Amino acid sequence: MARSPYVWGIDIGKAALKALRCRPGDGPRKLVVDTFDYVEYPTFLFQSDADASEIVRNALAEFTGRHDLAGDTVAVSVPGQLGLTKFIKLPPIEAKKIPDIVKYEARQQIPFPLEQVVWSWQRLAGGIEESGFVIDAEVALFAMKSDQVEKSLAPLVEAGIYIDILQLAPIALANVAMFDLLPDPAEIDPDSPPPSIVMVSMGVDSTDLVVTNGLRIWQRSMSIGGNSFTKALVKDQRLTFARAEELKCNAVRAEDPKAVYTSMRPVFDEFAVELQRSLSYFTSTDRTAEIGKVYMLGNAAGLRGLSDFVGKQLQLPTRRLEVFHNLDCEQALQKPAFRDNRLAFGTTYGLAVQAAGQAGIRTNLLPQRIVVERKIDAKRPWAVAALLGLLVASVVAFSGSLFALSTFDEKLYAKAFSEADRAKSRSQSAAGSLSEIEAEQTEAMLRQDYVLAVQSRRFQTLDMMRAIESLLPRDPPGEKEKPIPIADRQELYIERMDCQFFPDLATWFDSVRVQWKQSQPQPAEDAPDAVAAAESPDGTASPPDEGPAAEAGDEQAPASSADSPRPEAGRGDTEADEQPGDGADAQDDGPQGSGWVIELAGHHFHNEPHHKPAEAAQFLRSTLIRNLLGKGGMVVVSGGPLAGEKVSVADLGIGYPVIVSSSPVRTVRIASGVDTTGGTDGMMPPGSGRPRGRNDGRPAIVGGADGGAADDGMISLRRYDFVVQFAWQPKTPGAPEPVVAGTEDGETDN
Repeated sequence: MARSPYVWGIDIGKAALKALRCRPGDGPRKLVVDTFDYVEYPTFLFQSDADASEIVRNALAEFTGRHDLAGDTVAVSVPGQLGLTKFIKLPPIEAKKIPDIVKYEARQQIPFPLEQVVWSWQRLAGGIEESGFVIDAEVALFAMKSDQVEKSLAPLVEAGIYIDILQLAPIALANVAMFDLLPDPAEIDPDSPPPSIVMVSMGVDSTDLVVTNGLRIWQRSMSIGGNSFTKALVKDQRLTFARAEELKCNAVRAEDPKAVYTSMRPVFDEFAVELQRSLSYFTSTDRTAEIGKVYMLGNAAGLRGLSDFVGKQLQLPTRRLEVFHNLDCEQALQKPAFRDNRLAFGTTYGLAVQAAGQAGIRTNLLPQRIVVERKIDAKRPWAVAALLGLLVASVVAFSGSLFALSTFDEKLYAKAFSEADRAKSRSQSAAGSLSEIEAEQTEAMLRQDYVLAVQSRRFQTLDMMRAIESLLPRDPPGEKEKPIPIADRQELYIERMDCQFFPDLATWFDSVRVQWKQSQPQPAEDAPDAVAAAESPDGTASPPDEGPAAEAGDEQAPASSADSPRPEAGRGDTEADEQPGDGADAQDDGPQGSGWVIELAGHHFHNEPHHKPAEAAQFLRSTLIRNLLGKGGMVVVSGGPLAGEKVSVADLGIGYPVIVSSSPVRTVRIASGVDTTGGTDGMMPPGSGRPRGRNDGRPAIVGGADGGAADDGMISLRRYDFVVQFAWQPKTPGAPEPVVAGTEDGETDN
């Protein structure tokens, strides 16, 4: 069923049921009253002899008997005491994260599990939003226990009234203030808001107090209502409740008005004091707030002299809200029931404003399951109509097909079918031939690109070899009269170089990930002068701890950590004092795709006590490993678009160096006739460390780890053996890699 433009606001009070039916007016922020209803109960709901459920049920039956609500949007209020209201100031936060923080605040602020309550929230107007961040934002949070919601809805459901909105009565009053008494919240300047409006709605046994300036809202309920004045008369003048209620409503026409007001004076004073205390608390929490006018609603507010007394006590302009500026109710005012009770229609007015979609606060405490049911009910007629339409269309289509089949003569179309089949065959054959030709053309073009790229790719292996040679550490040229001793040379002696292709380098990297993390240079090792800093100016610095043991020579000195045996080979630097730090690179996921693993095996003699800490694996990390990481300068390429220019090792596809094997530092004996003035620029083939002039084929290294002093033409050196691996994914700097069908990624024709 289509929704009508009419909306209902229904307020089930303690003394009567009030309802307004409205429709949107001609201009913006305008509503027109279509009809109303005021069903007065035979007795107040709070009286001991009253059956509240039965009274409400009868009132709703009378109401639905006079009005048809089908298709109209219906909003119903519940007393403010049944709900929880919180206004939360948010910290600076991203706008998209507001729902998450509101849910967190709901769990903190609501004293019940969220599964047992119905809650809703809305961000209030105001605050600053820029670049996705919100500053000075405030949200309103409303909650009500599920069993209270079900209890409030039960008589309405029983009466057959479909509810669309369930709202707290104080929030409906706030919507009245923002719709009828204040500018549009979207037009209010947050830095200069208008004075706050105070809405005082007096009910039978309580009073709702709402303060708002259109941007911020504050509300509380007071336990003083119209019934408090009646009880004062009953107590002071010893009257029945009915007689006291009648006397209160007609105090000015009583035989002794002064006695009546004297009996009610304590309630006047208490009411004014409670209002003053509430407003003082509000202004203390918001010192920038300015109170403007006070408006009183509810039939109890019609008590003669009450508004004047409150205004005098508060020192604020106070009046009864008898005129609604944005509500056209001329026709309703012609009827005594509305005219005499117009102060009681404030809450229903606010509910109608929200049902019409023009309210400032749009939260809804209606359970989600009921909302879903309403949507399903609204769409059910359309779904049924659609199914019927589909059924009719299917019957018509089937009937047409059945008729066409019954009149079909296959012989009349046999020739046409045959021609169509032949045309289809020719088309498929032509399409297949075209696809084959296109595939051959694409493959030929790819192979052409591959062949053209060989010109630059043939230098890849050469560039890799040259890069390794240039990345090995070197000593500055020594003076002829003072050559650098072998033990103090910054040289690595490479004995073996090997390689292996991996279709997926991640397989290799996973097996050496621990050694790779341990192979990263420490911050101190990462400096370019890390090795030189450990050397003395003349290259013969003494060990850090000098003493008799050190003066006795290498064999008698206590063994350093470098001399002690390692727990196991193949774990990089295994000394306790040589563990590298885990830097940012240690978090890398490793190389991806196919490529080669290059292995270098060698040794060095840069392990004397005065070399500490730049010895053994630390010396290797601060020289070769550091350079392979791209921190040791640029290398020259031989071919490709950047031929002759310097590039980084990463541009050649070199990376992820790992010390996969380390040996303990051991003392060896070597013939003193070895050339000590030059060296091999760091690259020494196996067996090159022989004494000059010898050709007997014996190896130059003849000693073990005895560490003896030099004699018989032999010298003692401290040797450290290592195996280093690194990944190489061949690249030609400046040129894209060609792709050829049938060629594995990463394979080269070097």
